[in-house]
Amino acid sequence: MDDRFFSGGPAWHDVEATASYVPINAGYNTVFRPGRLSLGLVVPIESYPGSPVPTMVDHVERVQLAEALGFAAVWLRDVPFNVPSFGDAGQTFDPFVYLGLLAGQTHRIALGVASMVLPLHHPAHVAKAAASVDVLSGGRLILGVASGDRREEYPAFNISHTARDTLFRESFEYIRRMAEGAPVFSNHYGYVGGSIDMLPKPSGTRLPLLVTGSSRQTPEWIAEHADGWMTYPREIAAQAQLVQDWHARLEAAGRPAQPVMQPLYVDLADDPSAALQPIHLGFRAGVRALRTYLKSLETAGVNHVALNLRFNQSDVGKSLERLSDELIADFS
Repeated sequence: MDDRFFSGGPAWHDVEATASYVPINAGYNTVFRPGRLSLGLVVPIESYPGSPVPTMVDHVERVQLAEALGFAAVWLRDVPFNVPSFGDAGQTFDPFVYLGLLAGQTHRIALGVASMVLPLHHPAHVAKAAASVDVLSGGRLILGVASGDRREEYPAFNISHTARDTLFRESFEYIRRMAEGAPVFSNHYGYVGGSIDMLPKPSGTRLPLLVTGSSRQTPEWIAEHADGWMTYPREIAAQAQLVQDWHARLEAAGRPAQPVMQPLYVDLADDPSAALQPIHLGFRAGVRALRTYLKSLETAGVNHVALNLRFNQSDVGKSLERLSDELIADFS
């Protein structure tokens, strides 16, 4: 087994001095805790290695099973078009329509988006839909936002791909301001003069907004504005250093600690002692090696991992039960 998967880099311990992050809503408060790692699942919860389009068979039942088994969150994606070069159509359904369905079919599990491509939507629609899901679900929405990585989608919306950095910032501001009562502001997306108000308001003081990757912003801008950071899988040493840098930027911005999360593709081997074998953005592994790896991420300061079973070779339902039986107690 390659030790670089588990060792090296600084551990982030200072955030453990507080029992919780600044509360936002029920989903955010449950999923993210300083010094701890929780586990979620990427929707659709199925294996579809040979096609960019999932079957979506038993998709609601799988989410309900994930809730019953104790997973902290499910995460869906904003994929307006099936782009062949990208290779993954996500859950195929519109994210907010799908979130509304899941809100009515579940009770406790956090409902995450990883992530809404802000430049491809008017922020008034995003703010209204997101606040609606948040209220209807009892405060379970966690909204990841991004600038987008599928260039082919931009012409379909008649939106400039090169302007997505500015569009992202102005959309982010617009969504934030909609949590206020009768806000007064203007930007590229429109003018709101205080004589109108958007309802409903989020269940907490605001929607929890987590920025994905760089979203074409400076690290300092993200630290000043985000309620958390979604990053990508890396070797433990590199991930630990990035988490430490993230908290240093937050401190420099005069802000309290904010969480870090990442996805991880997992192919759960039947042999619980099977060693880690790299696959696309993750590992084939037995549950023991997977536990050790996740504990290393926890030590590195990662607060949540969204497991993706797209490449899982075993029965997905049985894999969920094994993950729950053998891992959830360690990460809950």
